Amino acid sequence: MRRRASLVLLALAVCCAAMAPTLRWYAFPRLAKIPPNQYQETVLEARPATLLNYSTLKAEKVEKLTIIQTLKGNVEESKRIERDAGRDVVVWDALAYVTGPDGKMVSKVPERYIFDAHTQDPVHATGETVDGDPVRREGIEFKWPFLTEKRDYQYFDAQTRTSAPIHYKGTQTFRGMEVYYFEQTIPWTKVPMPKTMPIKIPPQVIADSGLTRWYTTKRMFWIEPVTGAPVNGEEIHREELRNAKALMGQDTITVFEGHVKMREDYVKSVGELVESNRLMVLMLVSYMPWSLTVLALALLALAFWLEARSRRPATPPEAPARPVTAPV
Repeated sequence: MRRRASLVLLALAVCCAAMAPTLRWYAFPRLAKIPPNQYQETVLEARPATLLNYSTLKAEKVEKLTIIQTLKGNVEESKRIERDAGRDVVVWDALAYVTGPDGKMVSKVPERYIFDAHTQDPVHATGETVDGDPVRREGIEFKWPFLTEKRDYQYFDAQTRTSAPIHYKGTQTFRGMEVYYFEQTIPWTKVPMPKTMPIKIPPQVIADSGLTRWYTTKRMFWIEPVTGAPVNGEEIHREELRNAKALMGQDTITVFEGHVKMREDYVKSVGELVESNRLMVLMLVSYMPWSLTVLALALLALAFWLEARSRRPATPPEAPARPVTAPV
C-alpha cells in the first residue's frame, strides 16, 4: 500500500514540476495581453499655462489648459491585421483633444497605434498614422511591456514623428507602489502644423510666409514594472511659431507653455486598475510557478519517505518467554 501511494505522490510531484515553467514560459505570453476592445480615458491639466489667443494672435496667461487623451480599441482592424501578422494585434485609435479655460477646442490630434498584444512592440501595417500622416513607429508609446526592465527604451514622439531613448532614472515609491521612473527630453525640433486648429490658415499661405512650428518637451513617466502601465505622467511642454512676422506681426510667438500633469481623480483610478491587473500577472509569473515548485518538492520528499518505509525490513516478532521451573 505504501509503495502505491509513493508512486501516486511521485506522479503528482512531476506534474507540479512541469506545470511551474509551463505557466511562466508558455501560459504567460498567451494569457497576459492587452484586450483588443479596451477603452481608456485620461485627463491632464496644465495649471497655469501660457496659450496663444487666436483672436488677438498674442500669448496670454490662462488659468488652465486641459488635454483629454482617449485610447479606443478597434476590434475590426485588429482582426484584419492579425490575418497577415500571424499574432495577436491591438489597434488603438487615440485622440489628444486640447481645450482652453473656456472649454473651446485648441487642437486635436488623432493617432492610430498598432502593436503586439503581449510585447507592445509596434506592428507595421496600413493605417499606422499620426494626424492623418503615415508613420512607422519604432519602440513603445503609451504603455511599457509587461515585466518592464531597468533600462532605456525607445519611445515614439507623436509631435516629431520619430523615436528617441527614454531613460530609466531609478526606482521610486509612488503612493505606496514601487515604480520605475523614466525621463525623456526632446530638444527644440521643427514639427508639422496640426491639421485641426481654432483658425484655418491655408497650407499655401503658411508655406509662402515661412511660418514654422517648433516644439520641446521634458517627458516623465512613473511605470508599475509588473504590468508596464504608467501610474503617473507629466510633461514640461513648450510650442512656438517662428518666422511669424509676415502673418502675426512678430517673429516668435508662444503657442503653448506649461507643466502638464494627470488630474488627481485619474491618478487614483489608474492606480486601482493597475493593482488589480498586477495581481493577475504575478499569479502567472511568480505566485503560481513558485507555489507549484514548492509543492512538487514537498510531494517528492513525501514519496521518497513512504518508499523508504516500505522497503524497511519488518521487525521479527519476539520469541515467547520460556517458563522457569524451580528444581524439586
